[in-house]
This record gives sequence, structure tokens and C-alpha cells, in this order.
Amino acid sequence: MISRRRLLSLAGASALLAACGSNTGRDGNGQALKQWYHAYGEPGVQQAVERYAKAFTKTPVDVQWNPGDYDSKLATSLLSGGGPDVFESTPQISSVRAGQLVPLDDVFGDARNDFTDSILATHTVDGKLYGVPQAVDMQMLFYRKSFLQQAGVQPPSTVDELVDASRRLTKDGVKGLFAGNDGGGGVLGGPALWSAGLDYVRDHQVGFDDPVAAQAIGKLRELYSSGSLLLGAVKDWAEPDAFTQGLVAMQWTGLWTVPAIQKALGDDFGVLPFPKFSSSGKASVPVGAFGAMINAKSKRIDEAKEFVKWLWIERTDYQEDFNLSYGFHIPPRRSISEKASKLTTGAAADAVKFVRDNAKASNPPDWTSVMRTAFNDAVSRVVRDGAPADAEIKAAADKARDELKRLYG
Repeated sequence: MISRRRLLSLAGASALLAACGSNTGRDGNGQALKQWYHAYGEPGVQQAVERYAKAFTKTPVDVQWNPGDYDSKLATSLLSGGGPDVFESTPQISSVRAGQLVPLDDVFGDARNDFTDSILATHTVDGKLYGVPQAVDMQMLFYRKSFLQQAGVQPPSTVDELVDASRRLTKDGVKGLFAGNDGGGGVLGGPALWSAGLDYVRDHQVGFDDPVAAQAIGKLRELYSSGSLLLGAVKDWAEPDAFTQGLVAMQWTGLWTVPAIQKALGDDFGVLPFPKFSSSGKASVPVGAFGAMINAKSKRIDEAKEFVKWLWIERTDYQEDFNLSYGFHIPPRRSISEKASKLTTGAAADAVKFVRDNAKASNPPDWTSVMRTAFNDAVSRVVRDGAPADAEIKAAADKARDELKRLYG
């Protein structure tokens, strides 16, 4: 359901998806709240959100569905006076500093404690919440149980074990690991940092200006040059085809692939977080979540807040429906995710546990596009070109530091 590349690609790739409107048909008096969504790919989502809006009886709500370049259209609308009252996005520090978003701490009330802390962090800027999370997507490591058993390989719990397992599982036309056609540089840079106890940004300071960061990123180069990675697959990491077709023993991909993998492989697979690099590090899974946000230029902020609270706080039935009836996602609230029948067994239950215990924000609000580009370009040069990791990571840290000085002084 969620655009995986927008929320979870550490390369910050392809933006969300100029507009083709659709509405509830109740805005004839011009007084309807305007609510925007990007165009989800799964059938039924558009009809579902229109149904939710129609069920809100206090104020008419006009749902607009936006295929195409949603990010650019939304950014332009927020600079004007004619944008939506309510929209989905992820808060960025630049939008908050520009006064484009309304703080929503009062919307949460007692339900705040029911939301996963790591997900709330993705919607928090300068201590205030600017979005109510709607749906969680996450990435993790999938492995074929039978392939590992036949090779006498245990599921890896450290990065060194992952490298070793990838090598040992590469045989008979099967590669050990698939993490994208770029060799994993686009999606494993963040997990590599977290595996060493580091981060993108920490307390308004660069979180990876440390020699250990170069060592951790260097392990991705070791994987790339080992001959154990699948490269040049027909479909990239976000699709499970290489894994389900038996081309690889392990694949880094997302929760959204679980139904397809279960259909193809039954119970012959397991899932893991990205393993720890060092004793000071921790296993991790990248997470991202769209949130319902309110335009600070809206002339109906109180009504918009009431609607957002009704839909994304009070209507837990709609929240579960939105997450699990069309795509396959984790509701941000623990009380829903821990009881939803589709998430209580197998890989899905493991994913819920990983989000609870190991989640890290794939694109936190203070990780700007300038920082993200500098870091990802550095990781790519290390992984694919064999550039010196220490020099590349230091240069990326210097660019991130300059950006943080601009933001925080």
C-alpha cells in the first residue's frame, strides 16, 4: 500500500505519487474538508478511504486521489492558500520551520502511549508531533529454511555471520543474498550504521562521524566483492521474485511481500532483522510511516483536527482495515497490531516484534535530502567502486554537519 521507495528506500528514491480528483459527492456547498492521498497501488484502497470519509457525519469530507508526482504537487499546494486541509505525508524539519504544519499533540490524548515510540519519532520535530501515523512499512531479512539446513548454516545473528552465510549458501546456481541490483548500497547503509550502534543524526549532531562507521560500511563492500550477491535481477529488492523462484537463499525485502512469499513457499522461510556488527550495536529493521497531517494555512483547523482524531485515533476498525484489508502493513498502534489476526503468527508476528524491539526510522525528520544524498552517494562509491570507506564516510559526515549547523545553528 505505502510507496516503498518513498518511505523506506535509504536512497530517498522515487517520490510519491498530480491529480485526478475523486470525492464523496457531499461538497456541493463548498464547505467540505479537503483530504489528499497519494495513489496507492492496491485495489480497493481508494474506495475504502472514500467510505471512511462518508462515515464522518459532522463535516463533509472531499477525498482527492492523486496519481503522479504527489510530493511535488503537495509541496506546491502548501506554499499557496489552496491546498488540502488534511493530507498524508511524513513531516520534515523544513516544513515545520516554514510554518506549514499544525502540531497535533492534543489530537492524540491518552492514545499516544498506544503508538510505537519508534514510529512516533518519525513524526516528531523539536519535541512536537506533526502527524498521526496511519500505516507502518518495514524491511527485514528473509531466508529459506531448507536452503540453510541443507548447507548447515544457522540464521545469521552478526554481520560477519551474514557475510559467511552468504558465501556458504552460494552454490549450484543459487546466490547467497539479494539486497538490490546495486548490491545493497541503497537499502543497507542505514542498517549497517545501526548495527554498529551509530545513527544518521543524534541530538542534532552527526551520528556516524566515527571510524566504526567506515568499518560497518566496509562490510557491505565485502559482501559485494565476495561473489555471493545476486545482481541484475529482473525485479529489484522490493519484489520477492528472486527469493520465491529459488535464485537466492536470502533476500532483503519488505513486510509487504509476506503474503506472496507464503503463497509460493508455505512455511519454508523465516525472517530476521539486519544483524548487529559489534557488541555496542544492535539488530535493526528500517521503518517508515505515512501520517495524517494538517495544513497550517487551512481555515478549518479545528474541524480538520476533529476529523483526524476520529479517523486515526478513534476508529480503530478503520485503522485495521486500512492496514490489512488491501495491502499488508502494521498498524502503528500496539493494541491493534498485537491482536490483528493476520499479524499474530509466523513471519508477520515476527515483524511486529521487530518493529517493537528493533525499529529505526529510515528517513527521520531531521535527515534532510542533502544529508541523505551525501551519505548514500558515499555508501554507493564504497560498495560498488571500492572507494576508501573512511574518506567517503568522513566527507559525508562533513556535509551532514554543515547542514545541521544551518538547521540548528
